[in-house]
Amino acid sequence: MTTVAVVILNWNGKKYLKKFLPSVIKYSAHLAEIVVADNNSSDDSVPFIKESFPEVRIIENEKNEGFARGYNQAFRHVNSRYYVLLNSDIEVTPGWLEPLIQFMDANPGAVACQPKIKAYHNKDYFEYAGAAGGFLDKYAYPFCRGRIFHTVEKDQGQYDDPLEVFWATGACMITPAKVYHELSGLDDYFFAHMEEIDYCWRAKNLGYTVHCIPQSTVYHVGGGTLPKNNPYKTFLNFRNNLLLIYKNNPPARFRKIYFTRIFLDALAAINFLVNGQAGDFSAVIRAHFHFLKGRSSVTRQKNTIPWGAFPAGMLPKSILNAYFLKKKKTFSSLFRS
Repeated sequence: MTTVAVVILNWNGKKYLKKFLPSVIKYSAHLAEIVVADNNSSDDSVPFIKESFPEVRIIENEKNEGFARGYNQAFRHVNSRYYVLLNSDIEVTPGWLEPLIQFMDANPGAVACQPKIKAYHNKDYFEYAGAAGGFLDKYAYPFCRGRIFHTVEKDQGQYDDPLEVFWATGACMITPAKVYHELSGLDDYFFAHMEEIDYCWRAKNLGYTVHCIPQSTVYHVGGGTLPKNNPYKTFLNFRNNLLLIYKNNPPARFRKIYFTRIFLDALAAINFLVNGQAGDFSAVIRAHFHFLKGRSSVTRQKNTIPWGAFPAGMLPKSILNAYFLKKKKTFSSLFRS
Protein backbone atom coordinates (compact mmCIF):
# COMPACT_ATOMS: atom_id res chain seq x y z
CA MET A 1 0.00 0.00 0.00
CA THR A 2 1.22 3.48 -0.86
CA THR A 3 0.60 6.44 1.43
CA VAL A 4 -0.82 8.75 -1.24
CA ALA A 5 -2.20 8.24 -4.74
CA VAL A 6 -2.76 11.29 -6.93
CA VAL A 7 -5.49 10.22 -9.34
CA ILE A 8 -6.32 12.32 -12.39
CA LEU A 9 -9.62 11.48 -14.06
CA ASN A 10 -9.27 12.10 -17.77
CA TRP A 11 -11.70 12.29 -20.65
CA ASN A 12 -10.31 13.62 -23.92
CA GLY A 13 -7.89 15.81 -22.00
CA LYS A 14 -4.70 14.98 -23.88
CA LYS A 15 -3.83 18.68 -24.31
CA TYR A 16 -4.08 19.20 -20.53
CA LEU A 17 -2.11 16.06 -19.71
CA LYS A 18 0.63 17.18 -22.09
CA LYS A 19 0.74 20.58 -20.44
CA PHE A 20 0.24 19.79 -16.76
CA LEU A 21 1.19 16.17 -16.08
CA PRO A 22 4.93 17.00 -16.06
CA SER A 23 4.45 19.36 -13.10
CA VAL A 24 2.39 16.74 -11.25
CA ILE A 25 5.16 14.20 -11.70
CA LYS A 26 7.93 16.66 -10.84
CA TYR A 27 6.35 17.92 -7.63
CA SER A 28 4.46 14.82 -6.46
CA ALA A 29 6.18 11.58 -7.51
CA HIS A 30 8.54 11.62 -4.50
CA LEU A 31 5.50 11.36 -2.20
CA ALA A 32 2.76 9.71 -4.23
CA GLU A 33 1.83 7.21 -6.88
CA ILE A 34 0.64 9.10 -9.96
CA VAL A 35 -2.39 7.54 -11.65
CA VAL A 36 -4.44 8.58 -14.66
CA ALA A 37 -7.92 7.06 -14.75
CA ASP A 38 -9.17 7.36 -18.31
CA ASN A 39 -12.91 7.53 -19.02
CA ASN A 40 -12.71 5.89 -22.46
CA SER A 41 -11.15 8.87 -24.22
CA SER A 42 -11.15 9.09 -28.02
CA ASP A 43 -8.28 11.61 -28.33
CA ASP A 44 -5.34 9.20 -27.96
CA SER A 45 -4.80 10.16 -24.34
CA VAL A 46 -3.88 6.63 -23.30
CA PRO A 47 -1.27 5.95 -26.02
CA PHE A 48 0.19 9.39 -25.34
CA ILE A 49 0.62 8.69 -21.62
CA LYS A 50 2.09 5.26 -22.24
CA GLU A 51 4.66 6.69 -24.64
CA SER A 52 5.48 9.96 -22.89
CA PHE A 53 5.05 9.11 -19.19
CA PRO A 54 5.73 5.40 -18.66
CA GLU A 55 6.12 5.99 -14.92
CA VAL A 56 2.43 6.95 -14.67
CA ARG A 57 -0.02 4.16 -13.95
CA ILE A 58 -3.10 4.04 -16.19
CA ILE A 59 -6.52 2.72 -15.26
CA GLU A 60 -8.85 2.38 -18.26
CA ASN A 61 -12.56 2.65 -17.52
CA GLU A 62 -14.71 0.91 -20.11
CA LYS A 63 -16.86 3.96 -20.86
CA ASN A 64 -17.41 7.55 -19.80
CA GLU A 65 -19.99 7.53 -17.02
CA GLY A 66 -19.08 10.88 -15.54
CA PHE A 67 -16.89 12.29 -12.82
CA ALA A 68 -18.45 10.47 -9.87
CA ARG A 69 -18.64 6.95 -11.27
CA GLY A 70 -15.33 7.40 -13.06
CA TYR A 71 -13.55 8.01 -9.78
CA ASN A 72 -15.49 5.29 -7.97
CA GLN A 73 -14.45 2.75 -10.57
CA ALA A 74 -10.83 3.89 -10.53
CA PHE A 75 -10.46 3.81 -6.75
CA ARG A 76 -11.40 0.13 -6.69
CA HIS A 77 -7.98 -0.44 -8.25
CA VAL A 78 -5.95 1.94 -6.08
CA ASN A 79 -4.47 0.73 -2.80
CA SER A 80 -3.42 3.80 -0.82
CA ARG A 81 -4.00 5.45 2.54
CA TYR A 82 -5.05 8.74 0.96
CA TYR A 83 -6.67 9.54 -2.38
CA VAL A 84 -6.04 12.87 -4.09
CA LEU A 85 -8.62 13.80 -6.71
CA LEU A 86 -6.93 16.11 -9.21
CA ASN A 87 -8.35 17.63 -12.39
CA SER A 88 -6.29 17.23 -15.54
CA ASP A 89 -6.31 21.01 -16.12
CA ILE A 90 -4.47 21.89 -12.90
CA GLU A 91 -0.90 23.10 -12.55
CA VAL A 92 0.55 22.09 -9.21
CA THR A 93 3.38 23.96 -7.52
CA PRO A 94 6.50 23.00 -5.55
CA GLY A 95 5.51 21.68 -2.13
CA TRP A 96 1.79 21.60 -2.89
CA LEU A 97 1.21 18.11 -1.54
CA GLU A 98 3.09 18.16 1.76
CA PRO A 99 0.78 20.55 3.69
CA LEU A 100 -2.28 18.53 2.69
CA ILE A 101 -0.78 15.24 3.84
CA GLN A 102 0.55 16.76 7.06
CA PHE A 103 -2.85 18.21 7.89
CA MET A 104 -4.68 14.93 7.26
CA ASP A 105 -2.14 12.99 9.34
CA ALA A 106 -2.64 15.41 12.24
CA ASN A 107 -6.44 15.51 11.98
CA PRO A 108 -8.00 12.03 11.83
CA GLY A 109 -11.48 13.55 12.10
CA ALA A 110 -11.09 15.36 8.77
CA VAL A 111 -12.74 13.80 5.73
CA ALA A 112 -11.15 16.16 3.20
CA CYS A 113 -9.03 19.21 2.65
CA GLN A 114 -8.17 21.29 -0.39
CA PRO A 115 -5.43 23.76 -1.29
CA LYS A 116 -5.92 27.35 -2.34
CA ILE A 117 -7.20 27.22 -5.93
CA LYS A 118 -6.14 30.11 -8.15
CA ALA A 119 -6.85 30.88 -11.81
CA TYR A 120 -4.28 29.57 -14.27
CA HIS A 121 -4.96 32.33 -16.81
CA ASN A 122 -5.09 35.11 -14.21
CA LYS A 123 -2.80 33.98 -11.43
CA ASP A 124 -3.40 36.92 -9.11
CA TYR A 125 -7.02 35.83 -8.70
CA PHE A 126 -8.85 32.94 -7.11
CA GLU A 127 -10.46 30.37 -9.37
CA TYR A 128 -14.21 29.86 -9.59
CA ALA A 129 -14.31 26.17 -8.62
CA GLY A 130 -13.01 26.07 -5.07
CA ALA A 131 -11.07 29.29 -4.39
CA ALA A 132 -10.11 29.19 -0.67
CA GLY A 133 -12.76 26.71 0.45
CA GLY A 134 -16.42 25.97 -0.19
CA PHE A 135 -19.49 27.19 1.72
CA LEU A 136 -23.28 26.83 1.53
CA ASP A 137 -26.00 29.26 2.52
CA LYS A 138 -29.18 28.25 4.38
CA TYR A 139 -30.87 27.35 1.08
CA ALA A 140 -27.89 25.23 -0.09
CA TYR A 141 -26.53 27.67 -2.66
CA PRO A 142 -22.77 27.05 -2.89
CA PHE A 143 -20.15 29.78 -2.87
CA CYS A 144 -16.49 30.07 -1.91
CA ARG A 145 -14.15 32.03 0.25
CA GLY A 146 -12.84 34.23 -2.55
CA ARG A 147 -15.73 33.71 -5.02
CA ILE A 148 -19.43 34.51 -4.70
CA PHE A 149 -21.47 33.75 -7.81
CA HIS A 150 -19.46 35.32 -10.66
CA THR A 151 -17.49 37.77 -8.52
CA VAL A 152 -13.98 36.38 -8.11
CA GLU A 153 -11.60 38.15 -5.73
CA LYS A 154 -7.95 38.99 -6.18
CA ASP A 155 -5.76 36.99 -3.82
CA GLN A 156 -4.08 39.48 -1.51
CA GLY A 157 -3.44 37.04 1.30
CA GLN A 158 -6.80 37.81 2.89
CA TYR A 159 -7.72 34.12 3.11
CA ASP A 160 -4.37 32.57 3.99
CA ASP A 161 -5.57 31.15 7.29
CA PRO A 162 -6.42 27.43 7.39
CA LEU A 163 -10.15 27.15 7.94
CA GLU A 164 -12.88 24.59 8.46
CA VAL A 165 -15.24 24.92 5.51
CA PHE A 166 -18.36 23.11 4.33
CA TRP A 167 -17.01 21.48 1.18
CA ALA A 168 -13.73 20.93 -0.63
CA THR A 169 -13.57 21.10 -4.40
CA GLY A 170 -13.30 17.91 -6.43
CA ALA A 171 -10.85 19.75 -8.67
CA CYS A 172 -8.17 19.14 -6.03
CA MET A 173 -9.06 17.34 -2.82
CA ILE A 174 -7.40 14.81 -0.52
CA THR A 175 -9.48 12.27 1.42
CA PRO A 176 -8.70 9.12 3.42
CA ALA A 177 -9.33 6.00 1.34
CA LYS A 178 -10.92 4.19 4.27
CA VAL A 179 -13.51 6.92 4.81
CA TYR A 180 -14.12 7.26 1.07
CA HIS A 181 -15.19 3.63 0.89
CA GLU A 182 -17.13 3.79 4.16
CA LEU A 183 -19.18 6.59 2.56
CA SER A 184 -19.54 4.56 -0.67
CA GLY A 185 -17.55 7.21 -2.51
CA LEU A 186 -19.13 9.84 -4.70
CA ASP A 187 -22.77 9.43 -5.67
CA ASP A 188 -22.89 7.97 -9.20
CA TYR A 189 -26.31 9.49 -9.83
CA PHE A 190 -24.85 13.01 -9.83
CA PHE A 191 -22.74 12.20 -12.92
CA ALA A 192 -20.83 15.48 -12.58
CA HIS A 193 -21.05 18.73 -10.57
CA MET A 194 -21.64 19.04 -6.82
CA GLU A 195 -20.90 15.38 -6.10
CA GLU A 196 -18.02 16.55 -3.91
CA ILE A 197 -20.38 18.83 -1.96
CA ASP A 198 -22.68 15.87 -1.39
CA TYR A 199 -19.69 13.77 -0.30
CA CYS A 200 -18.59 16.40 2.22
CA TRP A 201 -22.15 16.99 3.48
CA ARG A 202 -22.71 13.28 4.06
CA ALA A 203 -19.44 13.17 5.98
CA LYS A 204 -20.32 16.24 8.07
CA ASN A 205 -23.64 14.60 8.97
CA LEU A 206 -21.53 11.84 10.52
CA GLY A 207 -19.28 14.21 12.44
CA TYR A 208 -16.32 14.60 10.06
CA THR A 209 -14.81 17.98 9.19
CA VAL A 210 -13.68 19.60 5.93
CA HIS A 211 -10.88 22.15 5.57
CA CYS A 212 -8.96 24.46 3.28
CA ILE A 213 -5.18 24.61 3.71
CA PRO A 214 -3.98 27.72 1.81
CA GLN A 215 -0.32 26.91 2.49
CA SER A 216 -0.77 24.70 -0.58
CA THR A 217 -1.52 26.41 -3.91
CA VAL A 218 -2.52 25.09 -7.33
CA TYR A 219 -3.68 26.80 -10.53
CA HIS A 220 -6.83 25.66 -12.33
CA VAL A 221 -7.85 26.35 -15.93
CA GLY A 222 -11.51 25.42 -15.31
CA GLY A 223 -14.31 24.61 -17.75
CA GLY A 224 -12.20 22.03 -19.56
CA THR A 225 -15.02 19.51 -20.00
CA LEU A 226 -18.19 21.62 -19.80
CA PRO A 227 -17.91 25.40 -20.36
CA LYS A 228 -19.78 27.63 -17.90
CA ASN A 229 -22.29 28.70 -20.57
CA ASN A 230 -23.32 25.14 -21.47
CA PRO A 231 -27.03 24.46 -20.71
CA TYR A 232 -26.20 20.88 -19.73
CA LYS A 233 -23.94 22.29 -17.02
CA THR A 234 -26.84 24.47 -15.88
CA PHE A 235 -29.09 21.42 -15.77
CA LEU A 236 -26.61 19.40 -13.69
CA ASN A 237 -25.97 22.26 -11.27
CA PHE A 238 -29.66 22.91 -10.57
CA ARG A 239 -30.72 19.24 -10.47
CA ASN A 240 -27.79 18.13 -8.33
CA ASN A 241 -28.28 21.02 -5.95
CA LEU A 242 -31.84 19.84 -5.34
CA LEU A 243 -30.51 16.33 -4.76
CA LEU A 244 -28.12 17.75 -2.16
CA ILE A 245 -31.01 19.25 -0.23
CA TYR A 246 -33.11 16.12 -0.50
CA LYS A 247 -30.39 13.68 0.54
CA ASN A 248 -28.84 15.55 3.42
CA ASN A 249 -31.74 17.15 5.28
CA PRO A 250 -34.49 15.57 7.39
CA PRO A 251 -37.83 15.48 5.50
CA ALA A 252 -39.37 18.46 7.32
CA ARG A 253 -36.30 20.65 6.76
CA PHE A 254 -36.10 19.54 3.12
CA ARG A 255 -39.71 20.55 2.46
CA LYS A 256 -39.18 23.99 4.00
CA ILE A 257 -36.09 24.63 1.88
CA TYR A 258 -37.52 23.08 -1.28
CA PHE A 259 -40.61 25.28 -1.49
CA THR A 260 -38.40 28.34 -1.15
CA ARG A 261 -36.09 26.99 -3.82
CA ILE A 262 -38.95 26.49 -6.28
CA PHE A 263 -39.60 30.23 -6.10
CA LEU A 264 -35.94 31.23 -6.26
CA ASP A 265 -35.13 28.86 -9.12
CA ALA A 266 -38.14 30.16 -11.02
CA LEU A 267 -36.68 33.66 -10.73
CA ALA A 268 -33.37 32.33 -12.03
CA ALA A 269 -35.11 30.68 -14.98
CA ILE A 270 -36.96 33.90 -15.85
CA ASN A 271 -33.68 35.82 -15.66
CA PHE A 272 -32.11 33.38 -18.13
CA LEU A 273 -35.05 33.86 -20.50
CA VAL A 274 -34.97 37.66 -20.26
CA ASN A 275 -31.24 37.58 -21.10
CA GLY A 276 -31.79 35.43 -24.19
CA GLN A 277 -30.50 32.20 -22.64
CA ALA A 278 -33.38 29.96 -23.65
CA GLY A 279 -31.27 26.82 -23.26
CA ASP A 280 -30.51 27.65 -19.65
CA PHE A 281 -34.16 28.54 -19.00
CA SER A 282 -35.16 25.10 -20.26
CA ALA A 283 -32.35 23.48 -18.25
CA VAL A 284 -33.71 24.84 -14.95
CA ILE A 285 -37.21 23.55 -15.71
CA ARG A 286 -35.87 20.14 -16.76
CA ALA A 287 -33.73 20.00 -13.62
CA HIS A 288 -36.78 20.28 -11.37
CA PHE A 289 -38.77 17.69 -13.29
CA HIS A 290 -35.80 15.33 -13.40
CA PHE A 291 -35.28 15.75 -9.66
CA LEU A 292 -38.92 14.91 -8.90
CA LYS A 293 -38.78 11.88 -11.17
CA GLY A 294 -35.40 10.56 -10.04
CA ARG A 295 -35.09 11.39 -6.35
CA SER A 296 -36.11 7.84 -5.39
CA SER A 297 -32.85 6.68 -7.04
CA VAL A 298 -30.72 8.29 -4.33
CA THR A 299 -30.34 7.34 -0.68
CA ARG A 300 -31.25 9.81 2.05
CA GLN A 301 -28.64 10.18 4.75
CA LYS A 302 -29.03 9.95 8.48
CA ASN A 303 -28.76 13.52 9.73
CA THR A 304 -27.12 14.29 13.08
CA ILE A 305 -27.23 18.09 12.77
CA PRO A 306 -29.94 19.48 15.11
CA TRP A 307 -32.82 21.48 13.72
CA GLY A 308 -31.87 25.15 13.54
CA ALA A 309 -28.14 24.45 13.84
CA PHE A 310 -25.71 25.64 11.17
CA PRO A 311 -22.52 23.58 10.93
CA ALA A 312 -19.15 25.12 10.14
CA GLY A 313 -19.15 26.43 6.60
CA MET A 314 -22.91 27.03 6.35
CA LEU A 315 -24.05 30.66 6.21
CA PRO A 316 -27.18 31.10 8.37
CA LYS A 317 -28.78 33.47 5.85
CA SER A 318 -29.46 33.85 2.14
CA ILE A 319 -26.44 34.46 -0.06
CA LEU A 320 -28.84 35.74 -2.77
CA ASN A 321 -30.13 38.46 -0.47
CA ALA A 322 -26.63 39.39 0.69
CA TYR A 323 -25.16 39.50 -2.83
CA PHE A 324 -27.94 40.96 -4.96
CA LEU A 325 -29.85 43.17 -2.51
CA LYS A 326 -27.24 44.16 0.08
CA LYS A 327 -24.44 44.25 -2.56
CA LYS A 328 -22.03 42.19 -0.48
CA LYS A 329 -19.80 40.88 -3.24
CA THR A 330 -16.85 39.53 -1.25
CA PHE A 331 -16.66 36.74 1.30
CA SER A 332 -15.31 38.95 4.08
CA SER A 333 -18.12 41.49 3.60
CA LEU A 334 -20.71 38.82 4.45
CA PHE A 335 -19.71 39.04 8.10
CA ARG A 336 -19.80 42.82 8.39
CA SER A 337 -23.01 44.56 9.45
